[in-house]
Amino acid sequence: MSGEPERMAPLARRQSLQVQAYQALRSAILSGEITAGTRLVETQLAKQLQVSRTPIREAIRQLQQENLITIDTAGTMRVATLSMQDAIQLYTCRIALEQLSVAGACENATDQEIAELQDLVVAAEQTDRSQSTNAHLLNLDYQFHRSIARSSRNLWLTSLLDQVFDQMALLRIQTLQTNPQVLEIRQEHREIYRAIASRDQKKAVDTIVSHLSASRDRVIREIERLRQET
Repeated sequence: MSGEPERMAPLARRQSLQVQAYQALRSAILSGEITAGTRLVETQLAKQLQVSRTPIREAIRQLQQENLITIDTAGTMRVATLSMQDAIQLYTCRIALEQLSVAGACENATDQEIAELQDLVVAAEQTDRSQSTNAHLLNLDYQFHRSIARSSRNLWLTSLLDQVFDQMALLRIQTLQTNPQVLEIRQEHREIYRAIASRDQKKAVDTIVSHLSASRDRVIREIERLRQET
């Protein structure tokens, strides 16, 4: 997992090069195109993206602040690898926040927002896992949970969850690459949708806790399995 990253497309000169470099690297990390633990070298990244080292350096600094890139005492840069403890703590935060999210959605979601949730559930159910990328499945999962948060009308909650979602994407792509079954978004998402559609706050909270707890357990088992293999 420490090989060189796949070649990325050169950058067009539309936005500032720092913004483009940041977006390109961030997307490559969160999609799994550049895997956890991969060593990053400024000169190689600059060559791939066809820019100077300055925008690369600024992009890396921003990604460090988001805990997506780490730099050790020797100055070696790598895509962050999340530990068992990271996984447990992230899920603890997410479970607490998403209880507020679904409760708010039950109270404040419009009929249109509930219909959009149903569309996301159907899209996941109709997705052929054997032909879909992990990034596509993760994106469906992200859209579903973020839509719930947005419909809660709590902007601070949505902002906090966005930070957690980024780290969760890094964690889950790390485990999905070896076991796609870690991500279960079909039946569990439908149960959450039904509870919100019926405006049943208690059922929605119980269901989201069950869903995220099961997800946590699947991820932790996979991290443990990977650790035993190394």
